[in-house]
Amino acid sequence: MKELNELDLPDDLRYTEDHEWARMKGENVTIGVTDYAQEQLGDIVFVEMPASGDSFKKGDEFGTVESVKAVAELYMPVDGEVIQVNQALEDAPELLNRSPYSDGWIIEIKPDDMSQLEVILDKNAYVKLLEGS
Repeated sequence: MKELNELDLPDDLRYTEDHEWARMKGENVTIGVTDYAQEQLGDIVFVEMPASGDSFKKGDEFGTVESVKAVAELYMPVDGEVIQVNQALEDAPELLNRSPYSDGWIIEIKPDDMSQLEVILDKNAYVKLLEGS
C-alpha cells in the first residue's frame, strides 16, 4: 500500500469525498477515480459505465468499479449529461490502476452548472480528508 505522501494527486483536479476526481476540460468535465481509490480497491477487473446521453444529478450513482477485493459504486460529482465514455476500459479495466488520471478516465460530461465544481474538494482539502480516514 502506498503511503499518503506517495499518492498521485494532481493540483488541477477537484476531488469528492467518495474518491472520484473531476477535471475541467473546456466546457466539459472529465471524471474518474482517484489514485487512493484504485489503490484501496486493488486489481480492477471490470468497470460498469453509463451510456452517452445519460443524465445524472450530483450524488447519483453512475457506474461501478469491480476489483478482486470489492465492488465500489461511482457517484456523479456534478449534474450533467454523459457525452463520452472511455471505451478502452471495457477491454482494459486495469488502466484505472496504471493511470487513473490520463488513460483511466471513466466518463466525460457536459455539466448543467459548472459552479458546482467550486464546492468540490481541492487537493489540500482532499488530503485532509484522507488523513482523517
